[in-house]
Amino acid sequence: MAWLEYLLPLIFLFPLAATAVIVVALRNLHDARVSSPFDAHPLREPGQSLRNRLDRAFAGLFLNGALGPIVIMVPLVYGMGRMLFAPQQNWLEWTFYGALSAVLVLVFCFRLIRDFQRIRRLKLGLACELAVGQELERLIRPEAHPYYVFHDVPGADDTLDHVAVTPHGVFVIETRGRTPAVLPSGEEDNRVTVERERLRFPNGFERRPMRETRRAVRWLSVWLERELGRVVPVKGVLALPGWRIAEAEAAEDLLVVSGDALADRLAEQRLGVLDDATHDAVIAALHRRAGEATPAVATDPA
Repeated sequence: MAWLEYLLPLIFLFPLAATAVIVVALRNLHDARVSSPFDAHPLREPGQSLRNRLDRAFAGLFLNGALGPIVIMVPLVYGMGRMLFAPQQNWLEWTFYGALSAVLVLVFCFRLIRDFQRIRRLKLGLACELAVGQELERLIRPEAHPYYVFHDVPGADDTLDHVAVTPHGVFVIETRGRTPAVLPSGEEDNRVTVERERLRFPNGFERRPMRETRRAVRWLSVWLERELGRVVPVKGVLALPGWRIAEAEAAEDLLVVSGDALADRLAEQRLGVLDDATHDAVIAALHRRAGEATPAVATDPA
């Protein structure tokens, strides 16, 4: 029976299939997400959403790196089985198996390169978020009025990197990591000019960071007004760690900073005055939104 010539070589693929099953099963072995032992809620740290994306990126890298060679070997192993059971050699068929393996090599090489670039971007973004989160911790001073800082607050479609509640307003802090440009002399050019609707980097313009920060501010303002039944002053802060900021034509509704002395900058901002009832209501609403039983960062009144 001619069909047995194509069915019997599948026997040689069983070891590869078993190895592939083990690889897929081990993909989710590393999961860095942890939950609170008190209420089972996920514990959130600065950059938690980026940590989760980085974990998934490493899982994808592992899957492509381990599963790729197995998949690439499938046409070759099957072709070797066909050579054993086929009554005559068909060189066109063997060429097809070899070409298919070559194509699979290119596909997995591109996937590995993509994973590497993705991990590099995520690690840069995480480093920037951690730097800004650490700087925000300086808001906590026993002699001052209470300041509260929340990390990774779920928004409408995305996550707000940081939300700081002060006695004078609420601030949405979004962090963006960018690699400085390299001049022909070999020196780094890390100067960015802030305009009303865009950022002018040495190698081009970007509108998306400012647009996303303003969208986060609008969402939080509407959400707080709906939750509290009153208008709460909210302002957006875009942090670009490692960059020198030049505010040539900066708009007043958005504060663009490098991240250095961010706590002092926020303490100086006066959006309005939050009475104690509004202040506590904002914090309680953010607690409910973040799904936490205790404040992310807090101080007691002096």
